[in-house]
Amino acid sequence: MGGERTGLRRLIVLYTDGSALGNPGPGGFAAILTYEGQEKALVGAYRYTTNNRMELMAIIAGLEAIKRPDLPIEVVSDSRYVIDAIVKNWVFGWERKQFAGKANADLWQRYLKIHRSLNIRFRWIRGHNGHPYNERCDRLAVQAAQQGPHSIDLGYERDHPVPGGH
Repeated sequence: MGGERTGLRRLIVLYTDGSALGNPGPGGFAAILTYEGQEKALVGAYRYTTNNRMELMAIIAGLEAIKRPDLPIEVVSDSRYVIDAIVKNWVFGWERKQFAGKANADLWQRYLKIHRSLNIRFRWIRGHNGHPYNERCDRLAVQAAQQGPHSIDLGYERDHPVPGGH
């Protein structure tokens, strides 16, 4: 994983993107972890989901793959939904209200379990703006959504049946 340094401290950088064809529809996510000149790409696909779920899932998958929780992490995403929910502390208010009426509660709860054990900062970047890692994550996420293999997003399909009953 490739890496940047903050002063003398090492930094893990996690680049992410999500995609849903049709939204909802087949979805994919991609996460690229970089650390000290190395990188690791993670992808996943679901048969029926939303773009926001895939954006959040990319971050969750990337954070869950980190083997050095003692190091600071920078998450770079083009998702205003995810970044604003965290940076503006909305997710913590949703948690206090037990996510009543909030979409993606299952994924937000999974994210919060990881969040509390890591030193994470977030950086929003404009999507489709030529950033090499964002562009690569976008291509990987779209490819995963198109080609699979597709898992079942139980958290979404429980409340949103797949059209045509697949």
